[in-house]
Amino acid sequence: MSLLNDAACVESLRVLSRFRNEVYACLKSRADALFELTDALLCEPGPVRSPVDLSLSPEYRRGHGALYSGLNHGRIDVEQLRQVLARLPLPRWPDGRIVLAVDVSPWLRSDAACSAERLFCHVYGRAKSASQFIPGWPYSFVVALEMGRSSWTAPLDVVRLGPADDATAVTAAQLRGVLERLIAAGQWRSGDPDMLIVTDAGYDITRLAYVLRDLPVELLGRIRSDRVLRLPAPPRLPGTNGRPPKHGGEFALANPTTWPEAAVITITDTTHYGKAETSAWDRLHPRLTHRAAWLDHEGELPIIEGTLIRLKVEHLPGDRDAPPVWLWSSKTGATSTDVDRCWQAFLRRFDLEHTYRFWKQTLGWTRPKLRAAQTADRWTWLLIIVHTQLRLGRRLTEDLRHPWEKACAPHQLTPARVRRGFRNLRPALAQPASAPKPSRPGPGRPPGIPNRRPAPRYDVGKTVRRGRTLAVLQQSGG
Repeated sequence: MSLLNDAACVESLRVLSRFRNEVYACLKSRADALFELTDALLCEPGPVRSPVDLSLSPEYRRGHGALYSGLNHGRIDVEQLRQVLARLPLPRWPDGRIVLAVDVSPWLRSDAACSAERLFCHVYGRAKSASQFIPGWPYSFVVALEMGRSSWTAPLDVVRLGPADDATAVTAAQLRGVLERLIAAGQWRSGDPDMLIVTDAGYDITRLAYVLRDLPVELLGRIRSDRVLRLPAPPRLPGTNGRPPKHGGEFALANPTTWPEAAVITITDTTHYGKAETSAWDRLHPRLTHRAAWLDHEGELPIIEGTLIRLKVEHLPGDRDAPPVWLWSSKTGATSTDVDRCWQAFLRRFDLEHTYRFWKQTLGWTRPKLRAAQTADRWTWLLIIVHTQLRLGRRLTEDLRHPWEKACAPHQLTPARVRRGFRNLRPALAQPASAPKPSRPGPGRPPGIPNRRPAPRYDVGKTVRRGRTLAVLQQSGG
């Protein structure tokens, strides 16, 4: 391959081969079947319709029985794999900062009554101008984002939310684990800029900022436009009696009369949105109460100050009017450079949607009709391994475009186009899987004998309530 003459491509080839060997070491049971399944996913010429079709791929040298045996009974050392992902080269922004995004995507299983640990997932777009709650398995992903327009992300972790999980607590623990692994891997050192985590609406951004306050991280999240925040408490005048106030006046996002003069105002010309105008106010905080995530907080509730950012673009693609977007950052004293970086990072968070679409439409993430949630977890981690290999090999493949597609520069290939050429790249990579041993299929169930062990059925939804919540319900007679 001509591209391998470049020194950068040779280094990419070495990193990719080393990653394949490290991944194979993380597969503790049915390693050969699971590893060749990832190769079949990488080299399949079209979208994946069913996992059993992958057993016909020439890269998968085993039968369909070994494929399902690997998915159902294989074992992946997830902690070891997480450390391997943290040591890989990650995309960085111009100032050397690592920008992460966290989001939840559901694996819908509305017709799987025999599958355990399903929750009601909030889904948009399945009905006209309406949202629905559909049973499924919600997965929380943490990825590293690139600068500029791109459909690439670097997945670092995934956690399935279960019926007994507190979503905020699970997300905080997941983010803490990712950050600590990145620091242990040398991705962040003392003196480097703080890592930035971007979230969409739906996350308790102030709670996450409080829980992760001991780590070198800045939290940025979108908040609803009907929120009411508080200004910093005014200075205490000499001779004033009584308890000093903890909060200042109200800042109603929907009421411009409550807005003081902005501390930072920037105007930026963009390619697709026209002029982007941002206004930022410093040291704004919510007034917390002992509810929701703060229900079990002992002692006095903290004051979590940050920077409130209002982003207003001239128009959306298609010349549609765009409502303002409100962002809250855990960083105080933000400059105009910090504000511009925040809203640009928030726009890059939508690159994660491209990853979801590629996984579901091309790699067939939600195609298998798997019964056990642990099997779904194993399949999800295999897709992370596949996506990581595509990212590491994006410099090494040719653009095998269709006649009706536009040509792309080598550094602008999408994950789908890199996947088209991976079969040509695979012979130059490490092949740790061993050859299959000759065997004969088992007899299976004798004909005419039905299954006398029906699978159990499971309810959908949350199953555990916190102790303090139960005490409150008992006191109120609920």
